[in-house]
Amino acid sequence: MQKLKKGCVNCMYKVAVMGDKESIYGFSALGMSVFPTENKEEASTILNKLATSGFGIVYMTEKLASIIPEEIEKYKFESKPAIILIPGVNGNTGEGMEQVNKSVEKAVGSNILK
Repeated sequence: MQKLKKGCVNCMYKVAVMGDKESIYGFSALGMSVFPTENKEEASTILNKLATSGFGIVYMTEKLASIIPEEIEKYKFESKPAIILIPGVNGNTGEGMEQVNKSVEKAVGSNILK
């Protein structure tokens, strides 16, 4: 785990967002790095580069995640990057909300969101 030093400005992990252009460009206004793609090979390459480049969180549209499940699976039990699915403009599968429900149930002992 990375230790935070007093007065350190660059001690936090970077945050990325992957998906179709229409769904992710608004995140750049929040200071997140955006990586527009809808191509399986390109998405796999980008995700692997992000995982080795100091990115702690990767938000990914559900639609993009549905075409690279094997790549996402590689990082499932790794501490970083945390891959969090988000709904996009279209092509939503509900997988992102299902993951949130599972995480809440695991943390609290029951699903309080239903």
